[in-house]
Amino acid sequence: MTRFDLIAAKAVARELPTRQEALAVLAGDDDELMDLVAAAFRVRREFFGRRVKLNYLVNIKSGLCPEDCFYCSQRVGSAADVLKYTWLKTDEVIASAEAGVAGGARRVCLVASGRGPTDKDIDRVASAIGAFKERNPDIEVCACLGLLADGQAERLADAGTTAYNHNLNTSGAHYADICTTHEYADRVSTVAAAKQSGLSPCSGLIAGLGETDEDLVDVAFALRAMGADSVPVNFLIPFEGTPLAGQWQLTPQRCLRILAMVRFVNPDAEVRLAGGREIHLRTLQPLALHIVNSIFLGDYLTSEGQPGAADLAMIADAGFTVEGAPAQPPDQAADERPDPAQPQPAHPGLVHVRRRGAGTGLPANT
Repeated sequence: MTRFDLIAAKAVARELPTRQEALAVLAGDDDELMDLVAAAFRVRREFFGRRVKLNYLVNIKSGLCPEDCFYCSQRVGSAADVLKYTWLKTDEVIASAEAGVAGGARRVCLVASGRGPTDKDIDRVASAIGAFKERNPDIEVCACLGLLADGQAERLADAGTTAYNHNLNTSGAHYADICTTHEYADRVSTVAAAKQSGLSPCSGLIAGLGETDEDLVDVAFALRAMGADSVPVNFLIPFEGTPLAGQWQLTPQRCLRILAMVRFVNPDAEVRLAGGREIHLRTLQPLALHIVNSIFLGDYLTSEGQPGAADLAMIADAGFTVEGAPAQPPDQAADERPDPAQPQPAHPGLVHVRRRGAGTGLPANT
């Protein structure tokens, strides 16, 4: 039995690890990495078996945000060459969301840039969600619209919204170093308002922002304390034209340690492998599936992910099953592997700006 097995045993019992134990996970060395992944898998398997939940992002309003979050390609003053467009029409939202459903997604996440929605914006999004749910009653819908005003979460819930996402991103102590136009407390209050309205609270973090191990542990503990049902773990995508351009501080091994720490602290939460996984985990992505139980399918808000078929093949090859999908014979899963003749990025850290899907005339990456 390793020291990580002891932490895993506590997690299986839903017992919070000590801060020292969580810090020790982040400080582990590479020789212990497989022991750590195995221990985290024990927790993942206890609560989620071998299921992988697929989620699909739809950027329903892209770019030109007035907030200055240093990591964001849509921030005020961003010189990143990303897609910019105003609110998608309801039929465009539905078409984009159903592309994800066709790829196997069980939850679609409707995301809009901006500090927060107006009441008119809430009407617009609620109408789109209601129309989507009429056609897809069994698919979860998560909204991510920024800071919420009084009564807005309730209106989203009434429209059939399942969850509301608003990431804490980093610790309260580090927050002023990555954003100056709003405060950490604003994010906490929005998650609390969503939860109080009956929406499932979805909140996570971004690693690679120049934070310390203590910051990572703080935000993981904060997410546990607020009862986040869904915890997306993002890794910084250092877009050119943003203040954090050129920051490549993460290794695949570091990413796995972060994921394991989050799993131990939030053992029964839906821990989601989110933005930046392809460029930071790279060929170790399948190992991450032994820790997380949820991923985003295809592309992100302003950057491209790996092809959806490659995601499905990775899940099958690693011995996992897609949640809600009918069982497939092994040869069919193999047929979904990407064509090796297709060109791959010349450098694993190359960021690909999204040019397809929502807001364009090109098919989505599903």
